[in-house]
Amino acid sequence: MPDYIYLRSLWWEEGNIHPDAKWEEAILPYVLVEGVTIEEFELHTDMFNVHGLWEWTNNKVLIYELPESPHESCIYAITSEIIEQCIPVKRTDAGIINLGATRTRADGCGKEPDASFRPSKPRVQTPNGSDGKNFPWPNLVIEVAYFESIAHVLNKVKNYWLKDLSRVHDAIVVKIDPISENEIPSRMQAWHFCASDRRTRKGDLPARTHFEFGTHDQFGNVLNSTPGTCIIRIELDCLYHQVYSGTQIPRGILPDPIELNFSYVRDEILLAHA
Repeated sequence: MPDYIYLRSLWWEEGNIHPDAKWEEAILPYVLVEGVTIEEFELHTDMFNVHGLWEWTNNKVLIYELPESPHESCIYAITSEIIEQCIPVKRTDAGIINLGATRTRADGCGKEPDASFRPSKPRVQTPNGSDGKNFPWPNLVIEVAYFESIAHVLNKVKNYWLKDLSRVHDAIVVKIDPISENEIPSRMQAWHFCASDRRTRKGDLPARTHFEFGTHDQFGNVLNSTPGTCIIRIELDCLYHQVYSGTQIPRGILPDPIELNFSYVRDEILLAHA
């Protein structure tokens, strides 16, 4: 066994991302370990605080993403925007709960988003819950792809998170093109998907919004985004989907729709790499 294979295994065994494991050379998805139960997977993700990076399928732990700075700073920036928008309903019956990278079980898989949100919701009928039992699903999930491929993250959103209206209602996806050491992220794309837009139960789910919000496009051309072009709008009916009966959707308190300006998200990412 090459040394780097053993050193990579330490992420599973000890939670140690060893500096000599050559993760920058790994081809993702990478099989970290096989013959693992879903319970063992969840135990290790909790023990080592590895959330949104590993997935469990067919008793294998697969790595689709690495904890690089652009990935982490983007999650923080988007999460901060959502929390700030929802401050007026904080500590009320209509408050929005930040669930973070809450773990889920469905379709024989174990997945965690990079971030997730919902209001207080009633439990659902077993086994339709996000825990494979009766725990309610988030209403909004955030997925940030850095090393992860666009094809994989979009498939995960369309066919897992937003599989139908009994699961997640809206998803925001960001893809940041990987950079070399000491470079600054330049190409960034964002998508917004809403389960209400699925054309048929088993049909395609088109993106409600897709735009570039980085400093350059895929050809290296400078992007000069005009105000209002890098906005994702989350309707309150979506954010409060399946809320407790009797809970008033806070129209007039929160804007409808809530607008998330990705120019601010880009600026936060760039500042983190200045």
